[in-house]
Amino acid sequence: MPLDIVVGSQWGDEGKGRIVDLLAEKADYVARYNGGDNAGHSVTVGQELYKLHLIPSGIIHPRTINVMGAGMVINPVTLIKEMETLSAAGVDVSPKRLRISYAAHIITPGHSALDAAKEKALGKDSIGTTGRGIGPCYTDRAARTGIRIAEMLDLMDFRVRVRKHTEMVNQQLIGLYHAPALNADQVADQYVAIAEKMVDYIDDPGRLLHQALRDGKRVLAEGAQGALLDLDYGTYPYVTSSNPTSVGALCGLGLGLVPVERVIGVAKAFQTRVGSGPFPTEVFGEAAEPGYRMLVQPTAALC
Repeated sequence: MPLDIVVGSQWGDEGKGRIVDLLAEKADYVARYNGGDNAGHSVTVGQELYKLHLIPSGIIHPRTINVMGAGMVINPVTLIKEMETLSAAGVDVSPKRLRISYAAHIITPGHSALDAAKEKALGKDSIGTTGRGIGPCYTDRAARTGIRIAEMLDLMDFRVRVRKHTEMVNQQLIGLYHAPALNADQVADQYVAIAEKMVDYIDDPGRLLHQALRDGKRVLAEGAQGALLDLDYGTYPYVTSSNPTSVGALCGLGLGLVPVERVIGVAKAFQTRVGSGPFPTEVFGEAAEPGYRMLVQPTAALC
């Protein structure tokens, strides 16, 4: 039952996509277990550059089945665009190669609008989010008011849920943040049209991956962000809204206490961080400005 888990050891952007791409050559399944489209993997194959925000990096390898787990929050608009881009490049993103958890939550335009409005209201105390609605979506998930992928299976009910959700968001946008409201009918129409394209991809990844492991297939679990952004163990409150650490893989994919063969931590020699929060090696002043060039004086050779 070979299960490998790839995690970022720092604040994300460690180059996990390259490592996953390398390991995916011998994997049967590649499964993403957390985060949303604020993450991104760039994988170069020959002359082609693939920029992936939601779909697991293993999709580039024709032999792998790719899974988007319940621990993810998925913007359907971003996902469809990503699928269309990959298809245009000759990558097979049919339902036989891409499965999406019924329990993953859906990011809406309302979540993105709330994200931006809240950050603006916080001013200098802002967390530094990407504004993609990740945090508000995870908030709804914890509050048990979120919309899950499974609701796309009934398009009439899904339309009602999206419309009601948008109307509730509008109350917050207007009343709390004095921000413009969204058109609930337009949002509902857009999401129903996308749902029609996604229904064939919906699955139960726990069942799928458990069976794969029982059959001796190699599963590669792929996380977003890094350990120092973990909701529980990172530099709180300047963290992401999920668990990028290895323990998040089991819950995010619906796996029990299955044997884990390897946990591969990815790091880079220099550290970078997106957003606000403590950062020990951060540079301030003139040296932090774009275009700054540091002039290094020659020194004696080191023995």
